[in-house]
Amino acid sequence: MTGEIRTYSAPIRPRDIDHATVYKHDDEFCSWPFTSGFWENGDGTLIANFATRNVSYNSGDAIRHDVLGQNSSNPRTITVRSHDRGLTWDGANPQINMMAGPGGEGRGMARDEMPVMLEQPVDYTDPNVLVSNGVMGGFATSGTQGTVRISRDGGSSWGSTLLVPLEGLSATTGIQSSLVRPDGRLLLFMFSVDADNSHRRPLVYGSTNEGREFHFMSYIVPRDDPFGNADGDYDDPSVAFVGHRWFYPRGYMLSSGRILCVTRCQRDPTGVMWSEVFYSDDGGDTWGFLSRINDFGAPTSMVVMPDGRIVAIYGYRLMPSGIRAAVSEDGGKTWGPEIIVRDDGGSWDLGYPNAWHVEGNKVGTLYYFNSKDDPIQANGGVRHVARSIFSID
Repeated sequence: MTGEIRTYSAPIRPRDIDHATVYKHDDEFCSWPFTSGFWENGDGTLIANFATRNVSYNSGDAIRHDVLGQNSSNPRTITVRSHDRGLTWDGANPQINMMAGPGGEGRGMARDEMPVMLEQPVDYTDPNVLVSNGVMGGFATSGTQGTVRISRDGGSSWGSTLLVPLEGLSATTGIQSSLVRPDGRLLLFMFSVDADNSHRRPLVYGSTNEGREFHFMSYIVPRDDPFGNADGDYDDPSVAFVGHRWFYPRGYMLSSGRILCVTRCQRDPTGVMWSEVFYSDDGGDTWGFLSRINDFGAPTSMVVMPDGRIVAIYGYRLMPSGIRAAVSEDGGKTWGPEIIVRDDGGSWDLGYPNAWHVEGNKVGTLYYFNSKDDPIQANGGVRHVARSIFSID
């Protein structure tokens, strides 16, 4: 990595910060906004999805991520909107399962019957064209396949589910991550998984045929990590609770034309994880390593500020757990001192932020959280969705 070695200044706290609860019910487990969908449409409305399901907070073991499907009910996706740059959200009256209309999740249709091409051309530079890049068949395991749905009216309605072709890959997982190049090509940031559920590997697909089809373009990272930073002997049989070198890619376009992609890396998803940045100067065809944002914390959502600074916001799952951030003033090559957005988490089970520019030097972030001060405790407080707005100097 080129550039000035960052200084090891002590963590700082924002001088101007405001926290608020967006959605909370004491019998629900809310989670994972980062992989559920976040958009801004043409009129500036912010749209955020997150997952929720009914649970009992009698035991922390009952709400482990790998057993939630057995010990919870009524899983659904909640959509909340903000019309004032994230200051307030309609969490008291949200939309349930926004994409449950025609074609929703491919329900009732065999996979080999699902379309792989949109019927009509798409102009992805239209600010009211929103893209949902998800997955069917599970999540991050062999047998999954990425999907795409398009809204042409700013999120009011969504078209049918489109399968992204595997093109020889064992499996792909979409995580609601895409960007539009200046030439109008949409880039989908997903990751592949080998048939034995190993080697999560971020990659890029690009739109073709007037935006109606998607095809493989490139891998972002090597197949194997020469340093073995995620290698180890893991007792937990759950594939989610083992080490993965790179996954959860999310792309960002800089004014120079350089594309950045931030990835999550982990040895242990309950704390030992970090975020790395890769770059492409040829539109996503080839990639190189740029920087590691932090010692600990992932996944990361970034904001490219009007003045060119980049703000990276991530969940911090080691104690004291919470939400943290860092700022780069040189295009992501180096990062300043860690910013403690909040450190009042009740356990590791929080994070997955989405972030946006509010105004001036203010940024906002929406994430799932649990508080150490919550009267209900089950390995942390009630899992709910919150937001923070803070200033960077």
